Amino acid sequence: MKSIEPVIAILTDFGYRDHYAGVLEGVIAGIAPRARVITLTHGVAPQSITAGALALAQSWRFFPRHTVFLAVVDPGVGTERLPIAIETRAGARMVGPDNGVLALAAGQAGLRRAVELKLSRYRRAEVSSTFHGRDIFAPAAAWLARGTPLRAFGPALPRITPLMLPEARLTRAGARGEVIYVDGFGNLITNIGTATIARLRACFPEKALTVRIGSSAAVEIFRGYGDARVGRPLATIGSFDLLEIAVRDGSAAQRFRAKVGATVVVNAARPRN
Repeated sequence: MKSIEPVIAILTDFGYRDHYAGVLEGVIAGIAPRARVITLTHGVAPQSITAGALALAQSWRFFPRHTVFLAVVDPGVGTERLPIAIETRAGARMVGPDNGVLALAAGQAGLRRAVELKLSRYRRAEVSSTFHGRDIFAPAAAWLARGTPLRAFGPALPRITPLMLPEARLTRAGARGEVIYVDGFGNLITNIGTATIARLRACFPEKALTVRIGSSAAVEIFRGYGDARVGRPLATIGSFDLLEIAVRDGSAAQRFRAKVGATVVVNAARPRN
């Protein structure tokens, strides 16, 4: 029987200007030359653990069962935060800093076990205090892809660091939340989920739901981007299964001058014509 080609998927905030992202692939190639390396993105907003965690959570389930996910968004590199690797009940393995970047995906996939990456034999001989992606995480991902059992890397951990996302709350007239992610198209993804929108529609069956960001005019909720006129702001439930604010063929982030943390309010009222 032909063996299955191991897959390593990489997500970082390294960007595409410098050599950092390519070096990770070089380290992996030196240890696991048969592994297929797939880039999720190197465009996570710099030092944004939340953005990295959301991107990983939106991605892991679309890969082969035993994929190793290497996630390096690590503003605390060189500090006491632990380097870790985990196995999940869904089969995915994940490697990265224990700062919350793995937490959402691990929760979805079902955390089975976690270990600290401590044994020197699975690191580079010299470890920089500023580039653990190269010296600790990439080697660990490569050795996992080669079949090294998780327990070989270091001591077991009872838990991993969670990621604390802000929660939307219901109000008398609707719901209140905030922007938690801005994608490359300028779409503003909020923490208001499909269940909240469904609940509001059930509570206010005779009224249309409208959405405001900051002090902006109310926008309607559409099924998809194409249902709005070109240049028109809209709200929709996007691929995150979260309410997002967009502009048809434009950027909501630019239109509303909004970023992560901006307040978003859903009201049960007829939109103004």
